[in-house]
Amino acid sequence: MSGLADLVRAELSVPVDPRVTAMAAAIAAEYPGSARAVLFYGSCLRETQLDGLMLDFYLIVSDYGDAYQRRWLAAANRLIPPNVFPFQHGGLIAKYAVLSEADFHRLNGPETRNVSVWARFAQPSRLVWSVDDTAADRAVAAVARAAPALLAAAGWIDGEAPLDWWRRAFSLTYSAELRAERKGRAQSVVDADPDRYLRFSGPAIRQVAIGARHGGWTRRRIKGKALSIARLAKASLTYAGGIDYLAWKINRHAGTKIEIKPWQRRWPLLAALTLVPRLMKSGAIR
Repeated sequence: MSGLADLVRAELSVPVDPRVTAMAAAIAAEYPGSARAVLFYGSCLRETQLDGLMLDFYLIVSDYGDAYQRRWLAAANRLIPPNVFPFQHGGLIAKYAVLSEADFHRLNGPETRNVSVWARFAQPSRLVWSVDDTAADRAVAAVARAAPALLAAAGWIDGEAPLDWWRRAFSLTYSAELRAERKGRAQSVVDADPDRYLRFSGPAIRQVAIGARHGGWTRRRIKGKALSIARLAKASLTYAGGIDYLAWKINRHAGTKIEIKPWQRRWPLLAALTLVPRLMKSGAIR
């Protein structure tokens, strides 16, 4: 029987479109001396046609001070991780989030109430670039913490089937962030590849009781939504075209038809802070 780390390592090594690998290498090249690993994740993993889609990456760096020439970017990444940036390469578009190795390990584990990272890496992902074997091993070890953290946070309900545990756990994480996806999205994550989640269930569940904290979802929701707004505000300063990306993502997932006005591009922070309450009130994001 494979252990969780073995399952994660095998999954992370599944080949991807060569253009994804090339883009990951190009992202890493922007951070010489500090780039440690690049992971590809998100709904695009299940897509064969990547043109016109926004690819999602995490760039893992050794240290924020080494990664940035501008100190305020390093400070912003430490204070409200991650920083997120747009990227284009080989005719594809993407965004990548930046985390240090230490933060990536911490945010994948049960010691944080912030669901953002472990909720994503409890799902399939790919390690598409690493600087060496040590960096790859550290990425595997960090990602292997995510599934037990997710299931432990949700807690087990007596008589609940493993797949229902996964579905409920993802539903809870979606409720703890500002999300534009339609209802049922959390369930579709599991239903897209139920065999994968069954394979991961035994090894992940065996680790749930090891130092994990259960419950606390009211606090997670409050903190998670506050962090989502804080990251959105920060992205208006670090992410060129961030307000257009926000509108694109909400339109794609919620079926809305938001159009960004010139003044909103000129003042993206103000636009984001005024747009979010309206979208929450309308139900476009939750």
